[in-house]
Amino acid sequence: MRVLLVHNRYRLPGGEERSVAEIAALLRRHGHEVESLERDSAAAGNVRAARALLAGGEDPREVAAAARRMRADVVHAHNLHPLFGWRALAAARGTGARTVLHLHNFRVSCAIGVAYRNGGPCHSCGARNTFPGVIHRCRGSVGEAGVYAAGLARQHPHLLAEADRLIAPSERHRELLHLHGVPPERVRVLQNFIAGAEWADASCADAGEYALFAGRLAEEKGGDIAIAAARAAGVPLVVAGTGPDEARLRKLAVGADVTFLGWLDSAGMASVRERAALLLAPSRWEEVSPYGVIEALAAGLPVLASDLGGLPEIVDPRWGRVLPARDVPAWTAALADLWGDPVGRRSSGEAALKDAPERFGDERAHAELMEIYGGEISG
Repeated sequence: MRVLLVHNRYRLPGGEERSVAEIAALLRRHGHEVESLERDSAAAGNVRAARALLAGGEDPREVAAAARRMRADVVHAHNLHPLFGWRALAAARGTGARTVLHLHNFRVSCAIGVAYRNGGPCHSCGARNTFPGVIHRCRGSVGEAGVYAAGLARQHPHLLAEADRLIAPSERHRELLHLHGVPPERVRVLQNFIAGAEWADASCADAGEYALFAGRLAEEKGGDIAIAAARAAGVPLVVAGTGPDEARLRKLAVGADVTFLGWLDSAGMASVRERAALLLAPSRWEEVSPYGVIEALAAGLPVLASDLGGLPEIVDPRWGRVLPARDVPAWTAALADLWGDPVGRRSSGEAALKDAPERFGDERAHAELMEIYGGEISG
């Protein structure tokens, strides 16, 4: 197949950028022709971004030209806001390519994408009803909130109309997208995945020196729960990542055995996971399919995860435990139990290495992606 990947990069790179890169690499490994067309929010000022969001994107001719040049069978779009918009999908479709829209979050109607407010999930905005985001100033200023509310509402029906296929990274996300005006029967589930070469040969969780919390340091990620549980359980905690909640988390960690490592590249994170005993994923928002959790399984680490979003789909009882998102005593008890059971940690890690590749490996992902694209398409 010939596949054009389209993505508007976020100001702060995250899991979606990882997904685009992983899919491109996966397709190339299987002999498909792949090109990427990206625009970057970090390079766009507020005025340009607002104009593009309200207009349904800018310069759709660039997308059509790229699709025609490579004679694309499929145009696989990821984040389209603000610089591509629905007009990019329409332009791609006009070339005869099949259009696929990958819904990694709730950006289809939520101005901040994570559907989170006041300490928990929020689905006040849905479909074209985006006014609650203005009332709550989810983008900070009233002006920016208003632009996002208007832009998302205007684009919503066109995005759905111009996408031939829709993808969600978890079954729970597929269900929740219904609250945002996306018919679940139109959505296929494609879990995030890890390439086969990245799976460890054996678990070293029994020799782990600390519990690990890895990810963007934002309130919705629940870093404060990880710190509170580690302090109460007397377990050393390593925090890898940066973000807007870092200063608060550092204050909460004073007097506890907590080490902040800051941002790490992939090699640095791999080294940190090799010395870890387990991963904590106490998210307060409905995480979709976080790479950090799948990477932990691929490293042979047991995982303690919250009961929200797609996390329960990832963490099989053989590989860890799912806990109430805000129940610090439950997190403390589970962490203390797992920390005190090195043999159990290794057993859980080995079980993950044995069975998780079937669900989160790249061969399964390629087969499912071909079904979504339409296996009858050929060069």
